[in-house]
Amino acid sequence: MGGTFDPIHIGHLIAAETAREQCGLHEVWFIPSYGPPLKANEPGVSGQRRFEMVCGAIESNASFRALDIELLRGGVSYSYDTVMELRRLYPSDSFCYIIGSDRVNDLPQWYQIEQLAAQITFIGLERPGEPIAIDALPGFLKERMTLIQMPGIDISSTAIRSMANAGQSVQYLVPDSVNSYMRRYNLYES
Repeated sequence: MGGTFDPIHIGHLIAAETAREQCGLHEVWFIPSYGPPLKANEPGVSGQRRFEMVCGAIESNASFRALDIELLRGGVSYSYDTVMELRRLYPSDSFCYIIGSDRVNDLPQWYQIEQLAAQITFIGLERPGEPIAIDALPGFLKERMTLIQMPGIDISSTAIRSMANAGQSVQYLVPDSVNSYMRRYNLYES
């Protein structure tokens, strides 16, 4: 599961656990991106801070793991490059890529998408109010897509950053460890 995780929130954790459970995944690996190619703005805090928040958020779930391979690589974080590196490092494992409905609809724009789809299966999380336009996807993507329903959680990192900037509480929107980390380092505050 890739993303900026700026910051990671309970919606990310619920999505990961939902995918793990419904698709029978052994583990879910959280991979914070260095620079996402399809987002206009760079992450608000450093990769190291985002990675530390991810580690704190997932520490109580033995099926979750954090990897910093995109942060160490730097530059634009293309999923294709990450998957190829994972396949090189873990040749006996098979991989799925967990993405929300907004990213599923973007898939045709992804770098090396046909080659990426040949390497993995996508797990598309349908969010309430954000249907996946599965029929609009090319056939090679439809064949490599498993759709699951995401519980109705309307939380975004953007909203959390705005709330923190406005001095509002984000308690219960992010794990306690992330809330404490954000307060300790005054992240996202004006």
